[in-house]
Amino acid sequence: MPFELPSLPYSHDALEPHIDARTMEIHHGKHHNGYTTKLNAAISGTELEGKSIDDILSDLDMSNGAVRNNGGGFYNHSLFWSVMSPNGGGNPSGELASAIDDAFGSFDAFKEKFSAAAGTRFGSGWAWLCVHQGGKLEVCSTPNQDNPLMPGVGCGGHPILGLDVWEHAYYLNYQNRRPDYVSAFFNVINWDKVAELYSANK
Repeated sequence: MPFELPSLPYSHDALEPHIDARTMEIHHGKHHNGYTTKLNAAISGTELEGKSIDDILSDLDMSNGAVRNNGGGFYNHSLFWSVMSPNGGGNPSGELASAIDDAFGSFDAFKEKFSAAAGTRFGSGWAWLCVHQGGKLEVCSTPNQDNPLMPGVGCGGHPILGLDVWEHAYYLNYQNRRPDYVSAFFNVINWDKVAELYSANK
């Protein structure tokens, strides 16, 4: 079956005031939908057809721009919607909280490092929290629609939290104030979902 645009797990306006409804409508309905359509076109009739998105990206020929950009866009946004919630924010707990303390020293230190990864990514891209085999966490960022599953991107592990810092993700509400958008993101992070992804991929 071809890939399908996942439904949002909440309404377009559910993340307001942190992320506005109009941005969500355009971001999900236009941008993510476009990546999904173009990914299906890029893999149609190839040996990639029928593979999972994780398998496609982890064994990707990075010179295949159509699959790299659109496959990354499909995967990255699918994760992005799932790790946000209108009931999000606060701090993680349990095993994930302990792993964050082990890797970064404290939650505040993690927040600072993640915010720096998002804020200093030049141009368009993503900030990530990834888990390696064994449970160690890492923060990194990638350009454009690249992600840590892809070979040779410079940060490894499995992404469990991602923040889109393309301008289309925040410009209607925040204009050039990316740091304000990054700060607002922490008010909607679904730490239960991040913890679930941590447990499944460590």
